[in-house]
Amino acid sequence: MANSGVSEEEPSPTAGELKKELKKLVQGIVDEDDVNLEDVDTAQMILSAIKEIKMKKAAGSLKPRQDNRPRGTQMESSSVPEIFICPISREIMRDPVIIASGKTFDRPFIQKWLKDGNRTCPETQQVLTHTLLTPNHLVRELISQCCKEQGIQLPETDKYFDESGLTEGERDNFFSLLGKMSSTLFEQKQAAKELRQLTKKMPSFRALFTEYPDAIRKLLSPLSQIQWNNEMLSDLQEDVITILLNISIHDSNKKPVAETPCVIPLIIEALNTGTIETRSNAAAALFTLSALDTNKTLIGKSGAMKALIDLLDEGNTLAMKDAASAIFNLCMVHDNKLRAVRDGAVRVLLDKIMKRINVDELISLLAMLASNPKAIEEMVDRGAVPCLLSIIRETSCPRNQENCIAILYTICFSDRSKWRELRNEENAHRTISQLAQNGTSRAKRKASGILERLNRSINLTHTA
Repeated sequence: MANSGVSEEEPSPTAGELKKELKKLVQGIVDEDDVNLEDVDTAQMILSAIKEIKMKKAAGSLKPRQDNRPRGTQMESSSVPEIFICPISREIMRDPVIIASGKTFDRPFIQKWLKDGNRTCPETQQVLTHTLLTPNHLVRELISQCCKEQGIQLPETDKYFDESGLTEGERDNFFSLLGKMSSTLFEQKQAAKELRQLTKKMPSFRALFTEYPDAIRKLLSPLSQIQWNNEMLSDLQEDVITILLNISIHDSNKKPVAETPCVIPLIIEALNTGTIETRSNAAAALFTLSALDTNKTLIGKSGAMKALIDLLDEGNTLAMKDAASAIFNLCMVHDNKLRAVRDGAVRVLLDKIMKRINVDELISLLAMLASNPKAIEEMVDRGAVPCLLSIIRETSCPRNQENCIAILYTICFSDRSKWRELRNEENAHRTISQLAQNGTSRAKRKASGILERLNRSINLTHTA
């Protein structure tokens, strides 16, 4: 057929036509045993073309302003397609990026979401397989084109965020809430509850408390002014102590928080007078703060050990674990170990262990105290030897067996009166020799040392 000489541009296929073609290709791919790679590539190209048609259609739906108001630096979110709006900020995206779930977000807002420790998609709640951010060039180009056509200039992203990743509004809210901590009781309670949630969810929010020197004092002002024998105020005390726990998790906060003069005394007050949840969180706060060696000494000198041991003695399961963890951390300092023994830790620990309560945590703590001669004397007097031997027989936990035999080793080398009891146990159950063969490397050494000492004592007796 002769060429007419008139160049006619072939019309672009519609989305409907592309979908029909895609359906045929997909059906062919599914039906065929041997997949044609060219069909797969074509299907991907068609999908991209459908997406581009949809995006351009959305961009074309933007209408210029019809009112007489001056054009601002930001479009009304209600007048733009949803695909241009960040699901987090609900504002037009300035730097759209794609995350692992395939959803698009404005870069600074999704970065803040990830920085706060979240590892799910904010929109779908899907767990993210990675945290890489891929620029969405198509959406960015469409937004840019739309803004240019309407004479709109979007503000820079650094207007919304500072170095910590917090918005100006979030900082303003922080100062507002701190101010309310010195207001009426109702406002104190409301502010404390909100601060508790914010410091739980946002690591960047925790850092604010030590950026501003007066922040911690303002937070604790209600606790400094009220006697905590009023049950109506217990929820306020719980929230404030929990905020202290939350902000102490931030590594750079541990030192300034502990060294603020009123902090440790008020935590100890909460340990003595609060609800069980308040006391548990107070113990957890001391555990977190005691990660620093200087704080261990400071907390020990403040008299916290007795309050922690009393909490341990009461027997609430959750509170016991928090108290035991705090005591364990503190006892890494020699003087605190002396304080723990003096304040009754051995009695409380053996009482719980004999009743088989929280054995895993408490045996470790008892083993730590066993380096103290007075602690060993008290263990012997309170019947620790048969208790520890029975745990070795009963438990399948290598760590518990190791801690038990380590304590028995110290007793064996400190108190000859217990040799007969250990020999009788060995003759009846071979408890120690079995551990010398099958225990951890440390347990084997300790068990072998006990057996050697017992055998030596028998030989000495025979020689005599």
